[in-house]
Amino acid sequence: MKAAVFREVNKPMEVEDVDVSKPGAREVLIRTAAAGVCHSDLHFFNGTYPGQLPIVLGHESAGIVEQVGKDVAYVKPGDHVITCLSVFCGTCEYCLTGHMSLCQEPSLRRPSDHEPRISKSGAKLNQFANLGSFAEMMLVHEHAIVKIRNDMPLDRAALIGCGVMTGVGAVIHTADVEPGSTVVVIGAGGIGLSCINGAAIAGAGRIIAVDVVPSKLELARKFGATDVVNAKDGDPVAQVQQLTDGGAHFTFEAIGLKATAEQAFQMLRRGGTATIIGMIPPGQMVAVHGPEFLWEKKLQGSMMGSNRFRVDMPRLVDFYLQGKLHLDDMISRRIGLKDVNDAFKQMEKGEVARSVIVFDS
Repeated sequence: MKAAVFREVNKPMEVEDVDVSKPGAREVLIRTAAAGVCHSDLHFFNGTYPGQLPIVLGHESAGIVEQVGKDVAYVKPGDHVITCLSVFCGTCEYCLTGHMSLCQEPSLRRPSDHEPRISKSGAKLNQFANLGSFAEMMLVHEHAIVKIRNDMPLDRAALIGCGVMTGVGAVIHTADVEPGSTVVVIGAGGIGLSCINGAAIAGAGRIIAVDVVPSKLELARKFGATDVVNAKDGDPVAQVQQLTDGGAHFTFEAIGLKATAEQAFQMLRRGGTATIIGMIPPGQMVAVHGPEFLWEKKLQGSMMGSNRFRVDMPRLVDFYLQGKLHLDDMISRRIGLKDVNDAFKQMEKGEVARSVIVFDS
């Protein structure tokens, strides 16, 4: 099969012919239909986060089951599936207490003394997030996928696999946004737009989008933003506090910067909750004004929207088909695998919500 292989930080990936193993016990071979190009991939590509090279990036994907290994009963060949990077074991403390997105059980990977799932000339290629969806096929553990209805377009289904689940889940699960509350979302990229959409679904009374790109702010209105703030027009904290008469009930940081994480906390009213979704680089410390904790302000993180993805993703599919989830507007462009490097450049410039790699049938 063909895959875009990442071998050196900030060096363009080459589309190479690589080998994929046969499904082992509890493994599923998927023919990739579509893969979103996400900022999480970019963080590893540019070295912000360390990775095990060489590796096949990509984790926001959907496809069709090609083969199943021994003991797989959940799916069969021909089933349509979405992948999820928060693969779960089902038996650890996190899984048993409903926090599946925090599971880190190593048994879900192939042992090091086994044949690698994907390789090149006998040498192992790593899979980003145990998926590696910048490839024509993915060989994954059965607990990394969720089966969905066949009438869901797979290029839009792919977005649910990371960005949409992360944004909507942060609103509904992590923060538990209440109907009628005021919500601020900093960053109107793919995850931020999903946050805005999730806040609208949750019944937020006012949703304020904050960004520096006018076109993104205009797009945010389509996803449910009632107000927009361009941070280039002045201090965004002051702008939000003026709009909200003192601060928001809930804020979400969807960029991954120290400064915007601190702004999210500063934008809260007393008793408010700031949820940090973006991947802040390792080594950076977020500073907040300590006495404000006496006002019962809260600062928390969110991993993949605190999802229970086999429950949540089919519901998000239904929301899309009912017209409640606006995935069509999120796709800035559809590209081929050979265009993945250009997609990274566009993402670095902040010009797109999502580029989606579409594979041939």
